[in-house]
Amino acid sequence: MAHSADIFTLKLPSSLFPLGPGLLRATRRPWASLLSSDIGAPAPPRSYNESCSPDPAEQGGPKTCCTLDDVPLISKCGTYPPESCLFSLIGNVGAFMVALICLLLYGQFLEQSRHSWINTTTLITGCTNAAGLVVVGNFQVDHAKSLHYIGAGVAFPAGLLFVCLHCVLSYHGATAPQDLAMAYLRIVLAAIAFVTLILSGVFFIHENSQLQHGAALCEWVFVIDILVFYGTFCYEFGAVSSETLVAALQPAPGRACKSSGNSSTSTHLNCAPESVAMI
Repeated sequence: MAHSADIFTLKLPSSLFPLGPGLLRATRRPWASLLSSDIGAPAPPRSYNESCSPDPAEQGGPKTCCTLDDVPLISKCGTYPPESCLFSLIGNVGAFMVALICLLLYGQFLEQSRHSWINTTTLITGCTNAAGLVVVGNFQVDHAKSLHYIGAGVAFPAGLLFVCLHCVLSYHGATAPQDLAMAYLRIVLAAIAFVTLILSGVFFIHENSQLQHGAALCEWVFVIDILVFYGTFCYEFGAVSSETLVAALQPAPGRACKSSGNSSTSTHLNCAPESVAMI
């Protein structure tokens, strides 16, 4: 049965229209035609198109279709310029800063205690993490996927191992309540990094849009958590001096000792607690 629209006219008071009488024409439409209309209908849910491919004329630019290759992983967010330039810059500068921080921590621990294999291993894993960051930043995923994944496979586990080893050093080297509180905070951050990295790897190997987004979320949380962990080193760096770098590059058997949280210096040669010296 066809529905016809009824047109009716409303005559409004002339006081509402100083320039002349006003007529309001309205169209009354049946409910069936309103329901069948597309006006005001919610947009359909966005779905991933597995067969979508970018236009060859638009290669190198953002794509208009959304596939599993466009999940907002950290690497994907730095694929196209100018983001790709910033991605490489941050990777290179970040790698340099990581190596410098690891070297200063190594030298500072030598100032506080004897040489230990955990301190040396921590320095090695930190520099390995920095090397992986260089590869990740300069070999981007859309242009050198194999090298990019190799760099990520080196940087992420090495970064996790670095924070775990430094938690051990922080806990055994705590000589004050503030040092112990900082060690507990780092243990919590290391646990978060461990869980998020494992979940990111598990979700990433599945070709499912929801799991891929879960992997991206875990990856972002992991990186931010590691950055917060590095930020806690400002506690130790309050006692850094020129002697710290000298101790890292040319360790001597006897040196002055500094506590972690302040710049006070002791003249005792063996001033580290026995728990640290035995590591």
